[in-house]
Parts: sequence; C-alpha cells; structure tokens
Amino acid sequence: MYRTLWPGKPYPLGAAWDGKGTNFALFSEHATQVELCLFDAQGRETRLLLTEVSNFVWHGYVPSVGPGQRYGFRVHGPYDPLAGHRFNPHKLLIDPYAKAIEGDIGFGPEIFGYCWNHPDEDLSFSDLDDVDLVPKAIVINEDFDWEDDELLQTPRHETIIYETHVRGFTRLHPDIPPPLRGTYAGLAHPAAISHLQSLGVTAVELMPVHHFLANPGHLVDRGLRNYWGYDSICYLAPYAGYSASGVQGEQVIEFKQMVKALHKAGIEVILDVVYNHTGEGNHLGPTLSLRGIDNASYYRLVEGSPRYYMDFTGCGNSLNVRHPQVLKLIMDSLRYWVLEMHVDGFRFDLASALARELYAVDRLAAFFDIIHQDPVLADVKLIAEPWDVGEGGYQVGEFPLLWSEWNGKYRDTVRDFWRGEDSLLADFAYRFTGSSDLYQSNGRNPSASINFVTAHDGFTLYDLVSYNDKHNEDNGEDNRDGESHNRSWNCGVEGDTDDPKVLTLRQQQQRNFLVTLMLSQGVPMLLSGDEMGRTQKGNNNAYCQDNEISWLNWSLQPENEALLDFTRQLIEFRRQHPVFRRRKWFQGRAIHGSGVHDIVWFNPDGGEMTEAQWEDGFAKAIAIFLNGEEIATPGARGERIIDDSFLLFFNAHYELIEFTIPPGLQNWDWVVAIDTQVPYVIWEGMRYTQDKPIPVAARSVVVLRRLG
Repeated sequence: MYRTLWPGKPYPLGAAWDGKGTNFALFSEHATQVELCLFDAQGRETRLLLTEVSNFVWHGYVPSVGPGQRYGFRVHGPYDPLAGHRFNPHKLLIDPYAKAIEGDIGFGPEIFGYCWNHPDEDLSFSDLDDVDLVPKAIVINEDFDWEDDELLQTPRHETIIYETHVRGFTRLHPDIPPPLRGTYAGLAHPAAISHLQSLGVTAVELMPVHHFLANPGHLVDRGLRNYWGYDSICYLAPYAGYSASGVQGEQVIEFKQMVKALHKAGIEVILDVVYNHTGEGNHLGPTLSLRGIDNASYYRLVEGSPRYYMDFTGCGNSLNVRHPQVLKLIMDSLRYWVLEMHVDGFRFDLASALARELYAVDRLAAFFDIIHQDPVLADVKLIAEPWDVGEGGYQVGEFPLLWSEWNGKYRDTVRDFWRGEDSLLADFAYRFTGSSDLYQSNGRNPSASINFVTAHDGFTLYDLVSYNDKHNEDNGEDNRDGESHNRSWNCGVEGDTDDPKVLTLRQQQQRNFLVTLMLSQGVPMLLSGDEMGRTQKGNNNAYCQDNEISWLNWSLQPENEALLDFTRQLIEFRRQHPVFRRRKWFQGRAIHGSGVHDIVWFNPDGGEMTEAQWEDGFAKAIAIFLNGEEIATPGARGERIIDDSFLLFFNAHYELIEFTIPPGLQNWDWVVAIDTQVPYVIWEGMRYTQDKPIPVAARSVVVLRRLG
C-alpha cells in the first residue's frame, strides 16, 4: 500500500486533500532526509521518502489518500545539540500544519530525543521509538456548510468579553447532556448560549484551543494534567480532547458548528493563542514536532551556546519570530482560524515575546508589520497580553495601532482602590476613563484598553475579596507557584467563614468591582464564573486543576443567584447608556453648547478636584459627572448620540461619607440608579435634590441618574 509517490507541490504546507489524493509538505532547512509516515487502521506504519525539496520544503503527493488518513514525519539530520541541531528519526513528529490530531501525547522516556538519566543529559542520543506515544495527524476534508455565517465585527466600544474555558464552562452544567459537557458541542448547546445571552456579553474569549501538551512529565508525576492549555504543539488543530465525537478529525467540524451557533446568538469568538513558545520546553524537554523538524530554525537559541534556549516566556523556550518560516507559520495559522474557522479575533499570550527582534521589545518588529499589512487580519480583534518575563518585557501602552491590550495597570489600580491601599486618585481617574495616558498619544481610542479586574491567571473575583494569600497546595509545589502579591483583601477573615458581616462585605466588594468595571470607558472583560461568585478556594494558579477547583459550579446559593442577577442588570445598564462606552476620549469641555463639560471631577463636598487632591495618596472618595448631552462622536449613521447624565460617587473609605451635589448641578433632580449596598440595580430608587446630601456607605458606589 501507499507505494505510489508523486513529486507533489511545496505549497500549501501540511496535508492538503484535493479530492483524489493528498499533498504533503514540510519545511526543514537543516534536514538531510524526510520520511512521510502513513498509518493504517491497525496502526501499521509505512514510510515514504520525500525526495523532492523546493526552498527547504520537502514534499510529495500520494494518490488515493484522503480524509481520515493518519500520518506523521520522521526527519533525519545531525544530532548535535552543541550546534543547535536535535534531529532524531526514532521520533515520530507531529506536522506543525496539521489540521487535526487524534488525541493526547503519551508520556514516557520514548518521547525524548536523549537518554533519560544519562550523565550527558541531552547530549546523549536516544534510539527508543515513540510511535505508540505520539498521536498521529489526520488528513481532513475542510468542506463545511457555513450558510450565511460571517464575522460579526461587533464595534470595539460595544464589546463585552467573557473569558472562559471550553471544558470548565460546561463540565458540570446540569442542563447539558453528559456526553456534551466540557466540549465544543457543550459550549454550542442552547443552555450554554442562553447563559451568555442572558448576561449580555458580546464575545467569548476561549482559553487555548490549539492542540497542546496535556500531560507533561512534571504533572504526570503528581497525578495532575495541563488544564489551561498554554503549551501549544500545533497551531492549526483544535484540541481533540474538547470534542464530543469519537470520530478522528470530527473536532474540526464540531469547532465550526460551535462558532456558527455562537454567531447566530450574536456572540463573537476570540481565541487565546500562544505563539510565543511551545510545549517542547527547554533543552531537557521532549521532541514532539518543531524541535525534531528543525530546532535551529524554529526556536530562539542562546547566541554562542545554541544547546540552550532563550526563554522570554518562563516556559523553557521562545519561538524564533525573526525567522521567515516561523512568521509564516504564525500568519498561516491566524489566517486559517479566520478564513476556515470563522473566529473573530485573537488574544496573544505574552505578546511582548513576539516583538523581540533581538533582545529588546520592538514596537515595529516584523511581526507587527506583517499583521498590519494583511487584509484578512485587518478587521479582526487583536488583543495583546503586553508583557513577557524577559527584561523590559512589561509593555502596557506600547503596542501599535490596531491592537488592544490587557490593561494590567487597570487591574492593579482598581484592586488597590477598593482594598483601601494608599494610591493616587489621578491613577484611578485615568483607568476609569479608558487610560488616555497609555493609549491616546499614538492615535488609539479607549477601546485599546481591555479592562479587567480578574482573569484566569490569579484569584477569581470571590477569592479576591476572601483571601489575602494564595492557597495553591493542591498544585503540589508547596505553595511556591503563583503570584504572591495579589492586591487582595479578605474583608477580615481568611477564606471560609460564617460571619454575616464579613460575608455581606464580600458581596458588596464584588459589586463594587463589577460596577467599576462595567462603567469604565474601554472594553470590559469578565472572568467566567465571577458573575456568580465562583471560588477556587484561594488557588491563584489553577493551571493543573482539571476538576471542581476550576470548573464552574452551576448549583448556586442564594447569594450567588443575587450576584448573577445584579451582573445581568449591570451589563444591561451599560448597554442602555452610551455615555459609559464612548468611541472617543473625553475632552473635558463643553462640546454641544450645554455649558457643562462632558466630564467633571468633584471631591465629596461638591468642589472640583484640585491638583493637590489628585496627588493625595490618602484620599479614598471621588465624584464623577458624566454629561450624556456632550458625546462628541456620532452614531453609526451619523446621528447625534444623546444619553442621560450621571453622577457617580465612589467611596473606598471604611466609613460613610456624605457627598454634596455640585453647585452647577443642583438645579436638576436625581434618582438612584445603582447603590452597591444592595444586591440589585435600582432602576428608580431614592430621589435627591439640591437640599439633600447623598450618604454613600463605606466601601460602596452610588450612581445617580438625572431626571428630565
């Protein structure tokens, strides 16, 4: 079988079925020989030598081979780690352009290119064959009936992101059939979509779905697995473990069906992508794909000592984005997920690592230049995690046009404000209004700021107000892993308690964070489960917890139900009022002739904030006037946008503060719209006039809406 091999073509890379046969193409600049390995239903392997090489692409065409065919590569060349080469034909290698992979990578000494426990470590050479541990790539049929589906292109300023995990979101959902829980099909189920729609979010940001290394050795030894998925092995294949189907290759169809269902519900799909490193790790990691295909081309090696890897990620290696083929791999992957899988955008993990031309982070790196010139990517959402672990890697505010950023300064400032830490009100003002100090100077708008208080990495919102310290003992690293400086406050008791005063304060603090998040300019991002008080019991690094620690618990206590209702009402409140989601920056002046500025800042006694008060690190209270009649930018059809006007009173002090309505606003009547003392959004609450001071309870927010 498989005896016929035609020359084929060097493009496209990977396996491409044309209806009659399949073309296979693999890039390797330093290989001396490449074997295509085809596997039949019984697992028998047939090796075909690829003799055609064009521009370092090894290629061949096999007639009669089509969808469902399992395959891999064996690549020959020098095994010389001191020179940066780690070829080993005893290792079956996963095609970096595979569109589907049959399952998880097994763990054992066979997957390593060197001999375990050898005195020379990775300088030794292993002749153990790993064919039984390495999953095979699968040739697929890419046909799919998308009907009229297309990218939703929700305006950025109207976007609300919900960060979630494909498996963890539905794993315990009682209204989803058990076989579908924790899968792409589970996320597409009406019960899952109903929750997202009822919340009012406009996009799901999925934690990594690229096929990843689920069972690294250090976790296998502890009886754990890689739950988060930040160890990609293949950038074009959706992870097989999230598929409800037992048919090889069906995960591609199931993923497309999920996207199609979410789009029909008006919900965009954003992927968290990890192009900065792979799951092959450092020089002692396994040989699974790129390392064995062409280590010296695909990875950043230490100059003068290429046995070792540059590590800007803390994960052992960094992709060599300076190499044209690596850039091509990333770009081909991005275009594939947009054109073939219909995803609406990407969040780039540790994006600063991609910008490193040499060692420094370069805003004009080739990676950004290529993306900006690509017509496919011009209209999708591009979100950077603007830091890595290397020197100079913290780059919040430094990414170029077209990019939004996870705003780590927003997270830190808002956390400090509500835990009562001494901090400048000026910083809070910048974050609340979209962080113009970070994004305005290079031409970006408030939507460049992805505002978040919590994310997958760190405490959940409930844990943020319930723990002062991390509690990661279940990870098996003696609580050494995870961030130690969480800017959290447990409200007086560490962890679980039955003290009603502490529990009431924790609920109020959660509402404070949610109101601040949803009423800030920029794009709010809500961590999955925060809307209903999800806890990880103080674990702030649950990357290896594929269990109830990480999964959403849908059996809600009354206080969780109340928080969920509050969150729904709050998001609807934001949707109804464009003054909280402006396209452009506040100008601080009257625009349409009302005589009142578009935004004004006041201290509690009703006077405008002074320079000294902005710099007072002990101040814990501020009032903000937002003028709904002074929105400068028009709507989508050029119409003038007019909204209600609002007074917002923020009190992070430990005592009640009475706020005075500012003199210029005292001739209007005001009604309470939100008071975080109570567990619901008040649409028509207490009314206030110029004669009444406004009591704002300790650690609370009161929002007044102008009447008339």
